[in-house]
Amino acid sequence: MNLQIQDVRDFIEQEDISFIRLAFCDVFGRQKNVSVMKTELDRAFETGIAIDASAVKGFGSEEKSDLFLFPDPSTLAVLPWRPSEGGVVRMYCDIRYPDGTPFEMDCRRILKNAVGYSKSRHLNISFGAEYEFYLFKTDDDGYPTKQVHDKAGYMDIAPDDRGANIRRSVCLTLSEMGIIPESSHHEEGPGQHEIDFKYGEPLSSADNSITFKSAVSTIAQQYGLFADFSPKPLENESGNGLHINISVKSDDGNDYLEKFMAGIMNRIKEMTAFLNPVSASYGRLGVKKAPRYITWSKENRSQLVRIPAGKGEYRRMELRSPDPMTNPYIAYALLIYAGIEGIEKDIPVPASTDINLYSADEETLSKIEKLPESLEEANKEARNSNFIKSVLPQRVIDTYTL
Repeated sequence: MNLQIQDVRDFIEQEDISFIRLAFCDVFGRQKNVSVMKTELDRAFETGIAIDASAVKGFGSEEKSDLFLFPDPSTLAVLPWRPSEGGVVRMYCDIRYPDGTPFEMDCRRILKNAVGYSKSRHLNISFGAEYEFYLFKTDDDGYPTKQVHDKAGYMDIAPDDRGANIRRSVCLTLSEMGIIPESSHHEEGPGQHEIDFKYGEPLSSADNSITFKSAVSTIAQQYGLFADFSPKPLENESGNGLHINISVKSDDGNDYLEKFMAGIMNRIKEMTAFLNPVSASYGRLGVKKAPRYITWSKENRSQLVRIPAGKGEYRRMELRSPDPMTNPYIAYALLIYAGIEGIEKDIPVPASTDINLYSADEETLSKIEKLPESLEEANKEARNSNFIKSVLPQRVIDTYTL
């Protein structure tokens, strides 16, 4: 939706909406929200709704704890899983200090700034996400177990695939919210699934990613299941990846995709702490199609980056190292800045690596640069990176890496 404030007011009245969820994310991409009655809508738009920043990890201390949420009317969405009578809507918010200045830890603002930077370079960058997740059974109290929902494999069908109806419910729910999934299927792991999304403008794509995780978790709970987005839920099975598809369009009509890719590959080690932000992330990398080496190829799925066959609007690069624990606002911002650096500094495009890295011999592999092999190594790369310091607030860096 491309709504203005008055459009939201009209919608609230016409559709019998009683509650408004003002949503935001902490610095790690975990969604938070406060609910207000519709009678508070004007106050939210005009003066903001106060929150206690000291209670949100990384946001502040008790000494300076007041922040205000200002809803973005363009993000209005009905929550279909809530009652239709006296319904509930959600809007994502900008976060500001009491004097009205922007809050530097607001990750949506970090991405907005990156998008503004790309526009100033006459570049239109789009992102599409491919999310993987597991479905686990819950115990009598509704808490997750490690019992998988089924034993199906890659692209299996019912009855082996017991998650088909759940994926269907997720896709239909998202469609009601204006988020259009591109495809869905069972993944390689038992109880593992994937849902993919079409390209979108960076900010809306990141918003949709946060909404997607919330919708999957809510619908899984309705089926008595738990949706697990962690990077390595089961030690000996496939990890959960977040493959990020990126397209780059320039006002001058030139194709800068490979230079954009070169910029990302040049900075990938410094960005990894934000793309793979938990210790378990590093148990996934290098195992079962998750990349370990900084390489690219046209179609080879053992690489960090692949550029699938495609022309025009379908020409894209796919980054395969991130996992679903990443904050998409920060991830997309870093990828924008690194990719543009690749274009503007004319960073050489590395030679493609057209071999299967999972079966290559040790001598071949020893000559190829690796991604960080632990969170500690990734944090060190980020802390020592002048690039990261130039594009992220120091408080964000410290919250992730110290």
